[in-house]
Amino acid sequence: MAHSNLKDAKSTKNDEFYTQYEDIQREINAYLEYNPDVFKGKTVLLPCDDPEWSNFTKFFAQNFENFGLKKLISTSYATESKKIKFQQLTFFEENSPQFDETKTNTHGKIFTLTRDSNKSGNIDIDDLEWHYLDGDGDFRSEEVIQLRNEADIIVTNPPFSLFREFLAWIIEADKKFIIIGNMNAITYKEVFPLIRDNKIWLGNGFSGGNAYFRPIGENFANYANGVYDDKTGLVKFRNCCWFTNFEHGRRHQPLSLMTADDNIKFSKHKEIRNMGYCEYDNYNAIEVPYTDAIPSDYDGIMGVPISFLDKYCPEQFEIIELSRYLQDGQGMSQQFVDDYYAQGNTGQISAGHPDLCYYDKNGKAVVPYMRILIKPKGDLK
Repeated sequence: MAHSNLKDAKSTKNDEFYTQYEDIQREINAYLEYNPDVFKGKTVLLPCDDPEWSNFTKFFAQNFENFGLKKLISTSYATESKKIKFQQLTFFEENSPQFDETKTNTHGKIFTLTRDSNKSGNIDIDDLEWHYLDGDGDFRSEEVIQLRNEADIIVTNPPFSLFREFLAWIIEADKKFIIIGNMNAITYKEVFPLIRDNKIWLGNGFSGGNAYFRPIGENFANYANGVYDDKTGLVKFRNCCWFTNFEHGRRHQPLSLMTADDNIKFSKHKEIRNMGYCEYDNYNAIEVPYTDAIPSDYDGIMGVPISFLDKYCPEQFEIIELSRYLQDGQGMSQQFVDDYYAQGNTGQISAGHPDLCYYDKNGKAVVPYMRILIKPKGDLK
């Protein structure tokens, strides 16, 4: 359901969502607990949808002094450029001397925070200063690229449809970042090599794996049942996560694992109790369908679900590759393909196809969903 929820969101052209304040606070606290000075003396850029409504801006502005920030920059994208009808001006903008009824539709805005502009004795959200950008505020514009180059850290929830391009935009400038994305972005050819090489990784995560967002725009009723809650005004996704290159404590917590024999005897997963561990027909590794079923006494290569990355400890495991990116010569055999279709399967596979495959203990030909190939570092016991 989670994956279809996201597809439904994209089909209604609503792939931008406001992140909840408490989710931002929970995530940022994980980095502060690991390193209390992580933001000290830094310039933070928030290329969010609209800084006047964004909780990212509110959170970092309210904590400007606590974090020891040097500068906070927040930008918006013009509503006319987004081609959506929804627009809600703030009292702050409408009553500002620089308010321009035309520019508010066609130009992005930039908010900056560096000083106690209202002489209150504190630097906070009331000290934000703003003006219209020359352009529409697109992160790919030269205007915003210059802001990116000035910043030390980039934090935001980019549109789902632009995640690949947005991440590349950050990596190109070699910036520290904390951003939200679809869990399936792990499998993108532009993303997985960065994860494999420990250049980026998953953040602390949403509470219970549930991400609640406030939608932008209209037509909320077009969302599938179970996604949009008209009582709370929120949409719920289970396949969203934080991506970052900041260290946090949970990233270095090793998994507690049982031996292969104990898993076969006591695992809560009947597939493991009934079948044990099957070897792939086209790769020298074993199939481990659940992260908590990784055997502590196996020192070879294992294929695990992509959700493993949420528990990945780089001191405990080495990431080898993603199954869809295996090299030629490790593809499915024609015999396996024939057996697969002889059993009535309808999935589209062919000889030489790179994804992993195996015969289970009953002789059934199985092609699991994408797997991450991992290898333990030392003794897992």
